[in-house]
Amino acid sequence: MAGWTVVIVAAIGILVNGATALMFMRGRDHDLNIRATYLHMAADAGVSLGVVIATLVIMATGWLWVDPAVSLGIAALVLVSGWGLARDSVNLALDGVPKGIDLADVKDYLARLDGVTDVHDLHIWAMSTDETALTAHLVRPAGFNDAFLHGVCEELAHRFRIRHATLQIEAGSDVCRLAPAEVV
Repeated sequence: MAGWTVVIVAAIGILVNGATALMFMRGRDHDLNIRATYLHMAADAGVSLGVVIATLVIMATGWLWVDPAVSLGIAALVLVSGWGLARDSVNLALDGVPKGIDLADVKDYLARLDGVTDVHDLHIWAMSTDETALTAHLVRPAGFNDAFLHGVCEELAHRFRIRHATLQIEAGSDVCRLAPAEVV
C-alpha cells in the first residue's frame, strides 16, 4: 500500500470537503437542501479523516482490521446524522407542519387576536425547504380591514416564519361547514 500517498490525498479531501461543509454551515438550520449538502460534505470530510487515521494505524502496526472497523464507524455516524434529514424530508413530502413551528402556538396566537372568537380549519405546511404556508378561518363578528390582515400576516412571518398566509374571515352568523375539528 502506498501509505503516504493515501494519507496526503485523504488529507486534501479533509481540507476541501471540510471547507465546503463550512460554507454551508450557516444556512443548514433553515433550509433542508442546504442541510443535506452540509451533511454530505461533512460526511465526505469524515470519511477522509477515517482514511487518514486507518492508514496511519495500519502503517504503524500492520493491523489490517482497522480499515473495516473505521469504515463501520463512519457508516454508523452517517446513518445517525442522516436520520433526521430523512425524517424532515418525509415530513416535507407529506405536507406536515414544518419542524420548529408549533401548531398549538400558532392557533393560540390567532385566537387571541382582537375581535377573533374562533379559529378553525387551520393548516400549516412547507411549500419548499424555506417557505411555509398557512390557511385558516378566523371568526371575527366585527369584520376586518386590510390593516388587520396585513398586521396578522406580518406577525405570523415575524413570530413563526410563516410568510405565506391566507386567512378567511367569517362574520360568525352561520356555522362554517369546516368548523368541526374532525372535518379536514
